[in-house]
Amino acid sequence: MSSLHLWVLYAVLLLSTSGAWGLSVDTTSHKKDASVLILGGGVAGVIAARTLHEKGIANFTIVEAKDELGGRLSSQSFGAPGKQVTLELGANWVQGTQTGDGPANPIWTLAQKHGLYTHFNDWFGSISTYNAVGPVDFVDEFNDSVDAYTNLTIAAGARVDKRLVDGTARTGYSLIGAKSQTAQAMASEYYQFDWEYAQTPEQSSWIASSWGNNFTYNTDVGGFGDDNQMALDQRGFKYFIQAEGAEFLQPTQVRLNSTVKKITHSDSGVTVELVGGDTLHADYALCTFSLGVLQHDDVVFEPALPDWKQEAIQSMVMATYTKIFLQFPEKFWFDTEMALYADSERGRYPVWQSLDHENFFPGSGIIFVTVTGDYSQRIEALPDQQVKEEVLGVLRSMFPNVTIPEPLAFHFPRWHSDPLFRGSYSNWPASFFSEHHENLRANVGERLWFAGEATSQKYFGFLHGAYFEGLDVGTSLAKCIQGGGCAGMKHVTEIKNPRPYQV
Repeated sequence: MSSLHLWVLYAVLLLSTSGAWGLSVDTTSHKKDASVLILGGGVAGVIAARTLHEKGIANFTIVEAKDELGGRLSSQSFGAPGKQVTLELGANWVQGTQTGDGPANPIWTLAQKHGLYTHFNDWFGSISTYNAVGPVDFVDEFNDSVDAYTNLTIAAGARVDKRLVDGTARTGYSLIGAKSQTAQAMASEYYQFDWEYAQTPEQSSWIASSWGNNFTYNTDVGGFGDDNQMALDQRGFKYFIQAEGAEFLQPTQVRLNSTVKKITHSDSGVTVELVGGDTLHADYALCTFSLGVLQHDDVVFEPALPDWKQEAIQSMVMATYTKIFLQFPEKFWFDTEMALYADSERGRYPVWQSLDHENFFPGSGIIFVTVTGDYSQRIEALPDQQVKEEVLGVLRSMFPNVTIPEPLAFHFPRWHSDPLFRGSYSNWPASFFSEHHENLRANVGERLWFAGEATSQKYFGFLHGAYFEGLDVGTSLAKCIQGGGCAGMKHVTEIKNPRPYQV
């Protein structure tokens, strides 16, 4: 037989076993690149890898789309030449650290272990207030909003004790008599709620938003305390997870600049196709993609995910939190750490923070404003110049006696539009049931697993939620591997009302 005929025969056999011409993929016929492919190198992925390593499982590969580990821990050098500072575009704070000898936030533990530079950020005791005509003192209304939020969480806890149904946080606010009607009251409410959850009270679960807050901050229910440490390290906040990974990861266990395009899964294994055309084979895949990526079908699953899984994915919400940075030749604004601007339109450039402050980057000339949710999506659709003019217009309203100069530098990320993230972090809507969340966490078959901040019931939306999920799912996966197989996590095939609809 000629070499040409041999080559043609080989090509036919190769195409047949790779699923061409409509034939099914037999993942057992391929040499496995790893026992486990960890898809995503953020906190959940790295901690899952560390967990496998500690359980004696070394045959894994982290597959990361970016050129570094860290996921939504994203830092960037910002500023004019000679005045540049490394700023955090994504996660920026260790939220809750440790109170006495109580439980420690694991992110705080890692930050201390790796010498990450942080500083306490006083969100409530160092704040100035403004409206559309300039400085105006509405600190009393602000303090009332703090009390209202506390009462909101207490009332939610009472509903849990009585096994009452959930509602929106707006329903909760109304039932406790906190009905914000003035621009100042709405801005103050925004600061307590939207600035944390990146969505409005109307869009958020009353009960879940309350327990998310309590499990992080309330020491009475196992929280870490209300200390918030802002990451200021010029190596970037991401440094702590990169340094942790460097302690155990080998170069062969990490594949960077590799975006996942398709995941084929069966009872015998998984095949992962990358955007560049490469294909990886493994016994298991652990997906740590953001909820937003799963919702937007940026990764194709073959066969398609079952209905119970897709319903869970589509029923939670991927919220967006956007920091807009400006650098000026010199500081002209408030001396407090924070400022709150009350506009007639709720959520319009409300929360400001000075980085040109003795506790942060004195002399930097940098200030930033945060928008969230639908307003974040709005500005992402606009050209930078228009957003800059809008932000400068707000500054002119806040400081009517100051001639506001053109900024030396201006930047904001577009998290919602970024195909690697599709948002900033997850939020729990009132229509999302606990069974939905079980299904969000649950593996599909024996081979396809999921982890990330969104799969954390207690800490969804928080960085430490990603840590705990990497640890927990990594542990479960290790048991499955070492036990020669497992059923994995339970799921609910259909989520039904306890009573039939009355129509």
